[in-house]
Amino acid sequence: MDDLLKFIHARYEEDNHAYAEVAYRFGGEAILGSHLPMLDLIEMLARDCEAMDPADPRFVGLTYTLRVLAQSYDEHPEYREAWRP
Repeated sequence: MDDLLKFIHARYEEDNHAYAEVAYRFGGEAILGSHLPMLDLIEMLARDCEAMDPADPRFVGLTYTLRVLAQSYDEHPEYREAWRP
């Protein structure tokens, strides 16, 4: 699970840097309607998962959710098939 969380955090950072570059080059309007707010929600879920006790009944559902969300990066060289839900 730790590797999945590290992977998600790293993709969050990469995506935020990409959005920042677009905003810098083309202005903030260029990222309107982007997936940037969704990235923040994914990061929040990952942090919640890190802080959650695995015995918490919500842990299984949150872990599954993060695996589903990580699938959007399945072509990334660091993505692992074992994370697929």
